[in-house]
Amino acid sequence: MLIERVWAANRGRNFHYLIACPDTREALAVDPLNAAACLARARELGWSIRQIFNTHEHPDHTGGNAEMIAATGAALLAHAAAAQRIGGVTHALHDGDTVFIGRSVQLRCLDTPGHTRAHLCLYGEPTSRPGSAGATAGADAPALFSGDTLFNAGAGNCIHGGDPLLLYDTFAGCLARLPAATRVFPGHEYLLRNLDFTLDREPSNAAARAMLQRCAALAPQAMPVTTLAEERQFNVFFRLDNPEVIAELRRVRSDWQSDPAPREAFLALRELRNRW
Repeated sequence: MLIERVWAANRGRNFHYLIACPDTREALAVDPLNAAACLARARELGWSIRQIFNTHEHPDHTGGNAEMIAATGAALLAHAAAAQRIGGVTHALHDGDTVFIGRSVQLRCLDTPGHTRAHLCLYGEPTSRPGSAGATAGADAPALFSGDTLFNAGAGNCIHGGDPLLLYDTFAGCLARLPAATRVFPGHEYLLRNLDFTLDREPSNAAARAMLQRCAALAPQAMPVTTLAEERQFNVFFRLDNPEVIAELRRVRSDWQSDPAPREAFLALRELRNRW
């Protein structure tokens, strides 16, 4: 599996991804809002875009579909429950379905509601050979294309048709079961802002502070790809039982009579992040 991250260079700080079969050079484009940038990069790599995958229905993820389809004739894949809102979907997908790219790439659909009620992530095990053109660092590890469910050091918001209770269930259930080595490829670049939020909630978090120092001077398109092991160290939405996180939450939630359960902590953090 070959992965190419494409920077949209827009105010929304979108990331797009091209995922290609190393044998056939056939590719799938994930949420290609900036279709021109994705098409140009595919040409440079010698990849042929045959499929588009939308993680969810928001226009900043689907807005490049028409241009991409016009240029390539690609099939459009999306959650069955979002297909009507997206329009033009040729393959309606469900949890557990497999997306095939070329001869050697298989990606599993994960139902990950929360940011929206119909949101899919793609999860893939590695198939690329060492030194394959276009392969990212750590290409021998699994990959999660997480849309707006999981960001580097953060979690998606739920203010445009989502549900924070569903998002908690996605984090505590689906994401918690994935291997620690899984690389995280989100739909937007918010790393520094999210690390600031973690440190606001957990000031002694050395991993968050070290990552913030490492990345402070980087351009957004140069931010590192994190792993779930790292996320569990510096993403506060994975750190719901940390004593400092709980203590800081109780400072702002004086109505709590006891330490919160993980779900309560997650919901409180998501509410705080909405206005932080």
